[in-house]
Amino acid sequence: MPANAELTEQVHRIAESARAAALTLATAGSERKNDALRRLADALDREAGRGAEAGRGSAGNAASHGSGNGLRNSGSGGESVLEANGRDLEAARAAGLTAAQVDRLALTPARLQHLAESVRQVAALEDPVGEILQEWTRPNGLRIVKRRVPIGVIGVIFEARPNVTIDCAVLCLKSGNAAILRGGKEIFATNRALAALVAEALRASGLPENAVQLIPTTDRAALEVLLKLNDRVQCLIPRGGESLIRFVTEHSTIPVIKHYNGICFVYCDASADPEMAERIIVNAKLQRTGVCNAAEQLLVHAAAAAALLPRLGAALVRAGAELRCDPASATLLASVYVPCKPAAPEDFRTEFLAPILAVRIVASLEEAVAVINRDGSAHTDAIVTADESAARRFLAAVDSAVVLWNASTRFNDGFEFGFGAEIGISTERLHARGPMGLPELCTYKYEVIGTGQVRT
Repeated sequence: MPANAELTEQVHRIAESARAAALTLATAGSERKNDALRRLADALDREAGRGAEAGRGSAGNAASHGSGNGLRNSGSGGESVLEANGRDLEAARAAGLTAAQVDRLALTPARLQHLAESVRQVAALEDPVGEILQEWTRPNGLRIVKRRVPIGVIGVIFEARPNVTIDCAVLCLKSGNAAILRGGKEIFATNRALAALVAEALRASGLPENAVQLIPTTDRAALEVLLKLNDRVQCLIPRGGESLIRFVTEHSTIPVIKHYNGICFVYCDASADPEMAERIIVNAKLQRTGVCNAAEQLLVHAAAAAALLPRLGAALVRAGAELRCDPASATLLASVYVPCKPAAPEDFRTEFLAPILAVRIVASLEEAVAVINRDGSAHTDAIVTADESAARRFLAAVDSAVVLWNASTRFNDGFEFGFGAEIGISTERLHARGPMGLPELCTYKYEVIGTGQVRT
């Protein structure tokens, strides 16, 4: 349904004020931006501490009941962050969301403390704005400087991940960009509470609070208005399911940085260490199943399958995974009484986001690479092997944003890469690829310094 005039005007005002804030942020300087980040981290710690105190003081869940005396913020109608999150979780369960989906929504004192730490890490990182990327002097004396600058206004459209509100806000702020955030209805109350903390930190640091704004409605019509504001918004980053990303891509007049599915592979080569392979695949699949860098596919070299696959299959099933197997792996697992199901063709190109893993046996490393490049999503893929030559061939040949050797796919994460946080994991080839940190949120411009030269 098209947006009404009032909603359209509201989104236009948000974009206009974001553009004005972006021009201020571009020259704000590192210290003011870092001061805002440190204040935000302190506020998150206070919220975590009050939530933990409430948990000790009652039999209830802190995320459901809040602290009773937590930080109040006008953006969430007087609720603390954990109180707001508790309302969202109750609504999610009532709506029939799975346990994995609810887990993606949940904030706890520990997760708030982790968010606070990620904010401090971003504050401690070098400011990319103003960095000289290249400089040279022409024969006529003109000095040309290629300098890193903010993109401008970045719109982030996301679904059920409350940490995205903070990650995107702090990365955009540190890189000198204004942010317009549009979260999903599943975490609307939580997002309002978190956005209010950001606004408080900006005000206290003397920065425009419109540098980070939340679209104050879940109405799809507001999103449709935002997607057409290419004169005020320079970049869009959708984070969520494939349907959301395709909708944004197909309807936007603004450049979009996107990733589609996280169909991530772990390939166990002929020389894979069994203990290492078990540790990696169980972690990659089951440490958190509802995230884009969780493994969805397991490939095992035929030469190692008889010795390796029964151990891996048994460990995965013990840990709660359901295995969907090709005929060769199903026959092998059945012979040692490891339960599995026959895979349907679509299982081999599916992002399950659940404790389900598709399993295949391949004849060679080259076949593994071909399968990954054909059936994967160019997101995150790993090889487990003691053979350095095989590993190097795999790292070079797999066409994905992040390729790992002897490590879990779960490490494709901005925090784990030392970026402090990430605004997304891009599977694009242009501008940004993989976890997007501060440098990926900048572009560049050329400054040309002369002494009166004119062109002849």
